[in-house]
Amino acid sequence: MLISMFSAIESGIIYALMALGVYLSFRILDFPDLTVDGSFVTGGAVAAISIVNGVPPVIATFYAVLAGFAAGAVTGILNTKGKINPLLSGILMMIALYSINLRIMGKPNVALLNEPTIFNQIEGFWGSLGIDQALNGLLTSMGAERVPGTWAVLILMIFITIVIKVLTDYFLKTDVGLALRATGDNEKMIRSFSANTDNLTIVGLGISNALVALAGAIIAQYGGFSDVSMGIGMIVIGLASVIIGEALIGTKTIARTTLAVICGAIVYRIVLTLALKVEFLETGDTKLITAVIVIAALIAPKIIASQKEASRKRRKRALLASGEGANNA
Repeated sequence: MLISMFSAIESGIIYALMALGVYLSFRILDFPDLTVDGSFVTGGAVAAISIVNGVPPVIATFYAVLAGFAAGAVTGILNTKGKINPLLSGILMMIALYSINLRIMGKPNVALLNEPTIFNQIEGFWGSLGIDQALNGLLTSMGAERVPGTWAVLILMIFITIVIKVLTDYFLKTDVGLALRATGDNEKMIRSFSANTDNLTIVGLGISNALVALAGAIIAQYGGFSDVSMGIGMIVIGLASVIIGEALIGTKTIARTTLAVICGAIVYRIVLTLALKVEFLETGDTKLITAVIVIAALIAPKIIASQKEASRKRRKRALLASGEGANNA
């Protein structure tokens, strides 16, 4: 169980980058962007094919981010310049990216098992620090029978995710970021101030899909392969992470909301791992479990809010009744 939870947290932090991208389009821009299912694979495809052709992993990952930005920008152009419905723009781009991703990879699957990645490149340096021995020794002393092979991936991804979160928080507080948030809240009002909402939408979707592609590039290197079908359902997973995080932590400030999205991605992975431990559930039920998690995350806050409101009304009625009783006496 310890190893399963460790893997869930590890992958959850990687998928948190994708969830941050979905948060930008879904919450900040109020844009239902289905490009995510395609741009996630684009990130993995560009990174994988670049690494196979001798490009250093860090630069290959940077190429993936640029490709993701381009994909998101095209969706924005379809919507703003082509006047195509937001949902349809994303669907069209997602379908186009399937063929583009196949073209990029040249085949449905590219293996990275014997290729350098950002993870195995730091193993030598990481091993010399002795952190694995110290942390695993602590777990063993606490009674753990099995310990993680390395903590390098988890520590590296925590660092990368914190950096991306801080940059996202900072960006959303800049003039462009504030205009982006205002565009999502009330596009007509922002346009009345002579702001170019078309460009803001294009840039916003570009950044959103750049983060998604970054997650795809890292997942490809983490899993040791890039597959043309690995992006199916990513938008639902991203939405689940956003909704779960917002329900658990709240959305009072930007910093708190982005933290909520990251935590939501981790919680989603933990819940999914625990669900798959149930005997009658199988790996093929992952999508069904995801749908159930999203439904629960959507319904639970409303039920809790209605119960709180009913409780408040009961207390108010009781207070009024006691006041009337005291007046009559």
